Amino acid sequence: MNLIQTRGPAGRAGSAPVAARYAAVRGRTEALAAPLSAEDQCIQSMPDASPAKWHRAHTTWFFETFLLVPHLAGYRRFDDRFGFLFNSYYEAAGPRHARPRRGMLTRPSAAEVTDYRAHVDEGMAALLRDPLPEAAVLVELGLQHEEQHQELLLTDILHALSQNPLLPPYDPDWREPPAATGEAGWLTLPEGLAEIGHAGPGFAFDNEAPRHRTWVAGCRVADRLVSNGAWLAFMAEGGYRTPTLWMSEGWAACAAEGWEAPLHWHRRGEGWMQYTPNGLRPLDPAAPVRHISWYEAEAFARWAGKRLPTEQEWEVASALPGFRDATGIGWQWTNSAYLPYPGFRPWEGAVGEYNGKFMINQMVLRGGSLATPPGHARPSYRNFFPPGARWQFSAVRLAEDAP
Repeated sequence: MNLIQTRGPAGRAGSAPVAARYAAVRGRTEALAAPLSAEDQCIQSMPDASPAKWHRAHTTWFFETFLLVPHLAGYRRFDDRFGFLFNSYYEAAGPRHARPRRGMLTRPSAAEVTDYRAHVDEGMAALLRDPLPEAAVLVELGLQHEEQHQELLLTDILHALSQNPLLPPYDPDWREPPAATGEAGWLTLPEGLAEIGHAGPGFAFDNEAPRHRTWVAGCRVADRLVSNGAWLAFMAEGGYRTPTLWMSEGWAACAAEGWEAPLHWHRRGEGWMQYTPNGLRPLDPAAPVRHISWYEAEAFARWAGKRLPTEQEWEVASALPGFRDATGIGWQWTNSAYLPYPGFRPWEGAVGEYNGKFMINQMVLRGGSLATPPGHARPSYRNFFPPGARWQFSAVRLAEDAP
């Protein structure tokens, strides 16, 4: 069984009553953490990543802080100190332990975090027996938030295990997800006005709204992702050694960090291997390339005589017949800076800090990856990371201006 793509007993997100959905999402987090030892769960391999134990505790802190404390009469916090340890970036919720030092939290133990999760789950079961209308939206936000951290748990532990010279597998049953085969093609977007953004029904994050009209110039978008084989050709022609292909900051990062291939690629003799959730595997030239920074994606597009699509082009193209590999393989870099949509308003209260405060120095990715929980992504979903980020399952889809 492929552990990463299992959903849990309640099925697809949003398809079950809230109590069953809560149990399914929380259970999936524990299933993802189950293969990890206590030592695995404590490690933090870089400041941008977090330990698996911290992800488990932080998502629990969210339900405790924003639902149980204000809405469940008589609820008692599991440990008053945990608010400081497991708050992430919510200024309104109080001070917090520094993010780059989360790996120093050897205590509380992984077993204590399990007890913490059980305590909060018990409180949530009581709350959900007669849910308050004002809490319903926060419950769904908490579950969507936990699904985001399920993906981060996977990407972060893959990066952590990749630092081990033994290159141990996280999931020995994992297999490369199926991708588009056959002859590659292009999808044509005519020039004109288009609508993007969440149209409902169902949940969406605040940064996906409001739905609005935008101008799309005539262009063509690739029907599939760039392959490892194409990336090997880029490397063979000096892609990592040609500064004129790169943005200035990207070339500086490439030189400073010694990039010569995508993250998790390992040279073995005359060929390459790739570190995956199933450990070190032979590189499949036909599979889509992953673990690419925006800087690398943009340099590759320039080398290929193409460009990256804007997020508007990506969303419009994703609705066309023949658009392949939208999700389930890799988040796809766009050429769009992460900025608010016209008329954007953050949510009220502390959860208003969820997305809007990060709308600077980030680039938008669209789609979804092999680590994205099934049912979590949608065409309007706006992921975002700094342009130098490589540890996510990030991929490349090309575009070109109309002839």
